[in-house]
Amino acid sequence: MFFRRMGSRPASLSDAVYVEVIGALHGTLVPIVFAGTSQAIVGIIAARQTGDNVTAVLTAIGVIVALIRGFGVLAFRRRAAKKPPIDRAEAARLGRRYAIGTASTAFILGLFAARSLMLDDSICSMMAMGIAFGFGAGIVARLSMLPALALFDLSVLGLPAIAVVFARFAVPRVGLGMLIAIYLVGSFEMVRLTFNSSVNQIMLKEQFEKLARLDPMTGVFNRSVLASDLSGIIAGGEGGMVAVYAIDLDHFKAANDRFGHPVGDALLKQAAGRLTSLAGPGGLVVRMGGDEFVLIQPCARSRNEAEALAQRIVETVSAAYSVAGHEVVIGASIGVAVAPDDGECVEALLSRSDKALYRAKVRRGGYAFAGDSPEHQRAA
Repeated sequence: MFFRRMGSRPASLSDAVYVEVIGALHGTLVPIVFAGTSQAIVGIIAARQTGDNVTAVLTAIGVIVALIRGFGVLAFRRRAAKKPPIDRAEAARLGRRYAIGTASTAFILGLFAARSLMLDDSICSMMAMGIAFGFGAGIVARLSMLPALALFDLSVLGLPAIAVVFARFAVPRVGLGMLIAIYLVGSFEMVRLTFNSSVNQIMLKEQFEKLARLDPMTGVFNRSVLASDLSGIIAGGEGGMVAVYAIDLDHFKAANDRFGHPVGDALLKQAAGRLTSLAGPGGLVVRMGGDEFVLIQPCARSRNEAEALAQRIVETVSAAYSVAGHEVVIGASIGVAVAPDDGECVEALLSRSDKALYRAKVRRGGYAFAGDSPEHQRAA
């Protein structure tokens, strides 16, 4: 019921956001230190005041759990500083470890508060309940992005005390039990509201970041993506070749001048769509500006395969377009640079593919490779 009222579920978080959430949980030792220190202080006072061995045992267990959780946070920080970066699967394992720790703390504090109510010492009860309520507020603040864990922790924190006050029925105790129940329900609602608000903000952020990477006219990527993504594609080539195709649409300006800008814009969109279909799921198509594009082929098995794609690009882009009742024919000139033969960095590959494009444009309607001499240009 609670999750159905949520606009989103934790599973809807992207991998990057989930890893970020788990990292944030391990970002500070303060809540762990405060919980352990507070329970130690109150437990020692309560045990000496009442002579209760159960309180002493719960205090010792709570301090031990706090120490274990603290070492877990330090271990996470050491791992996060190493490579490779933490992925979602590893983050999920680390998150489960954190969940066990925080649930153990909540359960111990819940038993600690319930035991203090059984001892009929008002000062000790007040201090124990204060720790429990404070830890509950921290759960709402820290764990709202993991609502299932937050709800479980709040439940094991509050239900033992509620059970004790209702078991020993008296009007003041019933009132206290009702206040604790109201606190839990209010905390549940705060978790829900905080989760929905946080997820909506994250989704808006991701949408803005995605839009910032796209060319608004054609819907393909803009040139900023080359700086951020191409280096990763080259590094992940795993021994294969990465081919960079610098593409210029031949005769586009003439078509744009003849039929008008609306037809020219539609022509660019159709050409971008054709390039996207050729790039395939792992490739990138980038509009550099005007009628210039770059296509990235991340897993070319050989130079012959790169050459075959260059030929397909020329043929596909040069096929007739139907735009607003007009049949429009343009062409494509292509310069090709291949990593690692023509360079292993973004700047080198873009520069050499652009120089090869310049040679290809001399005759138009063909392609040239960066490593070839001028007379080796291929015509369409």
